[in-house]
Amino acid sequence: MPHVIVDYSANMETRTDIGALCEALRAAALETRILPLAGIRVRAVRADHVAIADGDPTHGYVDISVRLRGGRDLQARKDATAHIFAAAERFLAPTMAKHSVALSLEMRDIDPELSPKTGTIRDHLKKADQDD
Repeated sequence: MPHVIVDYSANMETRTDIGALCEALRAAALETRILPLAGIRVRAVRADHVAIADGDPTHGYVDISVRLRGGRDLQARKDATAHIFAAAERFLAPTMAKHSVALSLEMRDIDPELSPKTGTIRDHLKKADQDD
């Protein structure tokens, strides 16, 4: 159940396509091969009130948090972190060339014993495959 959460300053909406960034991160997460298709959820949360560095309101940020159920080895997580971060860097490169932007990413494990889950996405994916 990997969650990719994009926390960003409101001024980023006029600088880049946040929906397209979410799609780029979803695709990159899938490419890692350690994050299952049915479990990937990418969402973006806009921060309307921020204070960054020297207080200049033209500064912006994109902070990406990747949460996934425990059980993957450290090297796999490091590789996935690097891959997803590289996708974000590529996507935001034109914006970062023109604007003051901080980009960060953190991956952390979700303790499976403290994280119950249920859902029907996998059932619907199987049904869609059968309908093809």
